[in-house]
Amino acid sequence: MERTPHILVVDDHREIRELLAKYFAKNGLRVSVASGGAEMRQHLRTAAVDLVVLDIMMPGEDGLTLCRQLRQTSDVPVVLLTAVTEDTDRIVGLELGADDYVTKPFNPRELLARVRAILRRARAGLKPAEDPETKSYRFDRWVLDVPRHALLDEAGNETALGTSEFRLLRAFVSRPGIVLTRDQLLDITAGRAAQVFDRSIDNLVSRLRRRIERDPQQPALIKTIWGDGYMFAGTVETAA
Repeated sequence: MERTPHILVVDDHREIRELLAKYFAKNGLRVSVASGGAEMRQHLRTAAVDLVVLDIMMPGEDGLTLCRQLRQTSDVPVVLLTAVTEDTDRIVGLELGADDYVTKPFNPRELLARVRAILRRARAGLKPAEDPETKSYRFDRWVLDVPRHALLDEAGNETALGTSEFRLLRAFVSRPGIVLTRDQLLDITAGRAAQVFDRSIDNLVSRLRRRIERDPQQPALIKTIWGDGYMFAGTVETAA
């Protein structure tokens, strides 16, 4: 029998925690709640959590800070709740590795649909090839050290990569010569968010090219396949 997914709702407003706990439980999910970062970390230490619903606007440790901390230690999916009307916090959240966002005031049915979609993707597993968590990848003049989450040059110097940049590069070097669509890359790097963010992959690719290409204006490693997506054209070697 398939295990019931466990959702952790982190929000400083008791009414929202209770509303979502009742609604998710009514629709067949197991739910825990936390009022902030300390309670969130306690739940994550003591229980298997399948997805975190995380409010951005909280006193003390805000949702973006907690999302960043989560991504340093865990791949648990994250859905952000935000009352912010501007795009900035939502974009930052996605770049930090959140899988989706919902703007307050929200429809619980929409949030449930997004949660279920992310859980389906997590179960289906769009995974990089050949156990990427234990391998390193050598290409051109770089080494992507996956266990350390580090990009190293020929001299062993580390080049800083954001979470989404790291995931994107790992997706490419673990699938050399394979065309990846924007939809696939969105799922790998940040999860499927609103349609307005579909073109954010192009911006992410541009940033990554500036980091690894000898000439970002004439990329030799990450090729654009017009009408389809992108392909990693470099020669890749793997090492344990």
